[in-house]
Amino acid sequence: MLTFWRDAAKGVSVTDDPSGVERVLTHPTTTVLLAEENGELVGTLIAGWDGWRAHLYRLAVSPDRRRQGIASALLAEAQERLAGLGARRLDAMVLNDNPEAHLAWESNHFQAQPQWRRWIKPVQGETE
Repeated sequence: MLTFWRDAAKGVSVTDDPSGVERVLTHPTTTVLLAEENGELVGTLIAGWDGWRAHLYRLAVSPDRRRQGIASALLAEAQERLAGLGARRLDAMVLNDNPEAHLAWESNHFQAQPQWRRWIKPVQGETE
């Protein structure tokens, strides 16, 4: 997934390392959805649920496979799973400087909320 994200996603995170992937794969309330074709990874989406909100991360589709419904299929599956857990709203963090991603989210009926701003605090000297 790390190699796939380097090629198919924009931006990197402090969690983009083997231990970060291991944590997300084994977390009890998080689902990692993978889209594959002929054994090749073509899309990913992380769907997390904290009992209060449903969070979506790392929606990524291979550049040569975009606009073929892969992102929509991943989002539909995540929505079904998260709604089954009790989620009433899905949220996603999307880089401001990623207009291609904005189109994918908008085409799946997500709306940007300009009144919110993400606040972060690095842990153990990490930066994002």
